[in-house]
Amino acid sequence: MKIKTLIVDDEPLARDRVRRFLRDETEIEVVGECGNGAEAIKFIKEVKPELVFLDIQMPEKNGFDVIKSLDAKTIPTIIFVTAYDQYALQAFDASALDYLLKPFNRERFHRAVVRAREHIENKKRGNLDERIASLIADLKTGKKYLERLVVKSVGRVFFLKIDEIDWIEAAGNYLKLHVGRESHLIRETMNAIEAKLNPDRFLRIHRSTIVNIDRIKELHPMFSGDYDVVLQNGTKITLSRNYRERFLELFENQN
Repeated sequence: MKIKTLIVDDEPLARDRVRRFLRDETEIEVVGECGNGAEAIKFIKEVKPELVFLDIQMPEKNGFDVIKSLDAKTIPTIIFVTAYDQYALQAFDASALDYLLKPFNRERFHRAVVRAREHIENKKRGNLDERIASLIADLKTGKKYLERLVVKSVGRVFFLKIDEIDWIEAAGNYLKLHVGRESHLIRETMNAIEAKLNPDRFLRIHRSTIVNIDRIKELHPMFSGDYDVVLQNGTKITLSRNYRERFLELFENQN
C-alpha cells in the first residue's frame, strides 16, 4: 500500500520540485497539492493523507496555523519545508518529524522520506505520536516565545540559547547578536525578532536595538532625553526617548 501524500506550498515551482523528487520514491502516492493553508486544512480533513510536505511561510495561514487547525489524533506525518533558518528552528522546536531547508538536494529529500516511511509504519503498529500532539497543545494554549536561534558562523551551524544574548542590533538586512565577546549575524528584521522574544526578558530600547534586561548594570541620563544603558560587560548602548517610558516602567518594577 502506497503512502498517500499531500504537497502544500504557495509557490508552484516549489511544489513542482517536491513532486519531481517524489517520482523516485516508489512507495509514495501524491494525492493532491494545495497552494495555501486554508486549502490544506480542508484537504487534510477530507482526504486524510498520511504524509504532508508543508511549507511554513505562506500568506494568511502559515504551516503552523495548519497544524493548529487539525485534530492531534488524526494528524498526518508532517515534513516542514522552509526557506528560512528561523522557521526551521521553530519546526525543530515543534518536534515535527523533519524539516527541509530550501534549497534542499535529492539526497537530503530522500532521507526525510525514509524517516517519514518508518514513522508511518510505527504509527500503524499503534505507537502514539506524542510530539505532534504536544505541538498542537502548545499552539492552542497560547504564544510560546523563542528559546533558541539557528546561527551560522565560521562554517558551522549551531543552536544559540536566547538567554545567552546580551543585546541585538540592526545591521542592514541582518541582525547582529552580541554574545559575550562574540557576535553573530542572522537574516531577520527587528520587528520580527521582537515579536518572538519574551518582553519580560528582552526590551526594545531603540529602533535598532534590543537588550537583554538581565545584562543591564546602570542607566545614565543624557541632556537630550536619551539614556546611556551600561551593560555588565561595560558596553554602552542608547535608550531612545521614544522607548523610554516602557523601559523605565519595567526597570523600576525590577527594583
